[in-house]
Amino acid sequence: MKFDLRQARSYAGYSQEEVAQKIGVAKVTYQMYETGRRNMKVNTAKKFSKLVNIPIEQIIF
Repeated sequence: MKFDLRQARSYAGYSQEEVAQKIGVAKVTYQMYETGRRNMKVNTAKKFSKLVNIPIEQIIF
């Protein structure tokens, strides 16, 4: 099963603000990731994957 960022975040029970804080970006930056207006850097994507406990291969960035 593949998850988009919003689905992965919701599945893990985090708000956008919580995720942004935990992966080290501004909330507006994270919102841009979810809406596809900005792409995550590899290190940020790894942090996100670890945070939501979903293998990076199953997340659609």
